[in-house]
Amino acid sequence: MKVKLWGTRGSLPSPGPETTRYGGNTCCVEVLGSEGTLLVLDAGTGIRRFGAAIPTPPKRVDVLLTHLHMDHIQGLAFFAPFRTPGVEVHIWGPASASLSLSTRLSRYLSPPLFPLFLREMGSTMILHEVPIGEFDIGEFRVDAALVCHPDTTVGYRINASDCVLTYIPDHEPALGVRDFPLKSDWTSGYELAEGANLLIHDSQYTHEEYRERVGFGHSSMAQAMQFADLSQVEHLVPFHHDPAHGDEELDKLISQAVETTNPDFQVTPGKEGATFQLGG
Repeated sequence: MKVKLWGTRGSLPSPGPETTRYGGNTCCVEVLGSEGTLLVLDAGTGIRRFGAAIPTPPKRVDVLLTHLHMDHIQGLAFFAPFRTPGVEVHIWGPASASLSLSTRLSRYLSPPLFPLFLREMGSTMILHEVPIGEFDIGEFRVDAALVCHPDTTVGYRINASDCVLTYIPDHEPALGVRDFPLKSDWTSGYELAEGANLLIHDSQYTHEEYRERVGFGHSSMAQAMQFADLSQVEHLVPFHHDPAHGDEELDKLISQAVETTNPDFQVTPGKEGATFQLGG
């Protein structure tokens, strides 16, 4: 399994300090299986760069949305395969009790916010409301579960034959917990992350910022480290960086967290272009 980061920011594309190393695009992660199954995790602005880098249009691509906040869907209409006839694009998103996935996406992909309607994008589009539990996409067994974040939000566990990737970009497992982390059975997202080879996880805030933003749906860097330790993962990628945090501040934030906690798992900063090879 090859995993590549194409966008690592939360909220809006970063207009703030220097971000040449971490990048300024919002969430998008490419997952390519050994048999050619192609997944895209979220459709933030990074998906445009990913689509432009694909040399030949794929026959099929599956886009797995964790939720429908703007920073996770704002690049979807600019994804080249989405606009290419003959390509089968499967879009997976969390279900709603009141509106279909098509209706909710069409609020953005329609005039006056966008010049075309969803049905006019060119590719063969198939929408799926994500089941809570396991389902198969090509060679992957995918497990989805609700996680703690405003509005309906899921995290994903991508299982290949010899490795596991967990993706939880927007997550506040410490919400309402006096002494975080609790035991595993009581912690949001634990079953998705347990024993994963690679965990890509929300780490948006400093400790001080989190104290002012409890309930916003995100984690501090320290909480991301604690969650990774609780879940006994092999490798953590801090992700969903605050757009106000530049390269130097993120370097300092991550290095201090590693120095303070001395984790027994590997930590690699989430930077655009970072690539990870899992399994054989």
